[in-house]
Amino acid sequence: MAKIIKVKDVRIGEGAPKICVPMVGETLEQLKEEADHLRTLDLDIVEWRVDFFEHVEDLEKVKAALHEIRSILANIPLVFTFRSAREGGEKEISTASYVELNRTIAETGQVDMIDVELFNEEDDVKILVEAAHKHNVYVIISNHDFQKTPPKEEIVSRLCKAQELGGDLPKIAVMPTNTADVLTLLDATRTMAEEYADRPIITMSMAGKGIVSRLTGELFGSALTFGAAKKASAPGQIPVTELREILQVLHSHS
Repeated sequence: MAKIIKVKDVRIGEGAPKICVPMVGETLEQLKEEADHLRTLDLDIVEWRVDFFEHVEDLEKVKAALHEIRSILANIPLVFTFRSAREGGEKEISTASYVELNRTIAETGQVDMIDVELFNEEDDVKILVEAAHKHNVYVIISNHDFQKTPPKEEIVSRLCKAQELGGDLPKIAVMPTNTADVLTLLDATRTMAEEYADRPIITMSMAGKGIVSRLTGELFGSALTFGAAKKASAPGQIPVTELREILQVLHSHS
């Protein structure tokens, strides 16, 4: 039985998939406005996509912004994510900066989860997992392919690797080139959830073709889905209110 991850009052891995909404403000003012707006929505988790933030390379400014965000989103679980350009993010920073940024933020105790990309050096991933866990911060170990959908075995293998490295929430997002690719992702999710996972996993097929994967997590085994507030951070994200309604309909009939 896969264990449930409890973050504040949210139980990931139980019932309908939890809804996570990204914050993509570039300035502190935009972030504060965004946080105020998110507080009014029916969501479960907020992800701060810090790669959008204009001062991301200034640790003190990142910490100050985090402090403001946290004070607005008091009891809402918060994920801290620097998404690298090679995985669809806004910018690239050095490996040393990436490790320092994530480690420093985990140590503040003001985030509930950090996102660490699977395709970093294995030692760096382990350092960050250890640092996060020492401060009771969960780790999403993620992988994104914006070009294609790898074969089913490869998807399962990457999720297993994320689990082996200590990721509390292994995550993969892939791009479908046809509808068969969407089925590949769903089947890989089902296999991972039923045969290998001992914790919740997060999977999605992106863009318009993949939308069904953002809705059927409860059936196939993905415990978290991403919705958009105003601006989507990845192709295919559905507005939160619509997403919640659809998930509730699917949940009530499952």
